[in-house]
Amino acid sequence: MSITLQVDATPSASALFLRPWNDDDVEPLVEAYRDPTLRRWTRLPVESIENAVERLELQRRGWESGDRLSFAVHEVQSGTGEGRLVGEVAMKRTGPSHESAEVGYWTAAHARGQGVAPRALEALTSWAFEVFAVEGMKRLDLLHQVDNLASCRVAEKARYGFHQVLPARPPFPRDGHLHIRRADAPA
Repeated sequence: MSITLQVDATPSASALFLRPWNDDDVEPLVEAYRDPTLRRWTRLPVESIENAVERLELQRRGWESGDRLSFAVHEVQSGTGEGRLVGEVAMKRTGPSHESAEVGYWTAAHARGQGVAPRALEALTSWAFEVFAVEGMKRLDLLHQVDNLASCRVAEKARYGFHQVLPARPPFPRDGHLHIRRADAPA
């Protein structure tokens, strides 16, 4: 897959490079999932090399079907190009309508507090609205559990407005927040 997205550096954070997952990401993915905070908020555990390989196969199938478009987020090392894995952003097309999709993300423990998630989410959002406008995409939804305050801050920073509280339903054990970003929202 040759799709890549770039995010410029800021005075306090490295540039980011987003690309579809590949086999080089197996060990960094296992390392990222050693973090208990990440495991708390994600549904698909990655506890071994075998789990990581299965997860990357799921990502490949998602790109092939167009149902789940997931990017590995890497920081850009000065002068060397792609660097360490710092997170993931993904867009899931969850229903028959092409008007909306759901986005999600996570940030590796070593990269938290550096603006990785909102900057990567903004890149994914802009890309999705540009690429899928021809199919009628008008809205992206972001869902998180009500007690995930960090995700709420990321949503706000990436201009996903709070829409409503959703009742708990499997696989989510708690109520959730729905944030929405519309294609025609002002910049």
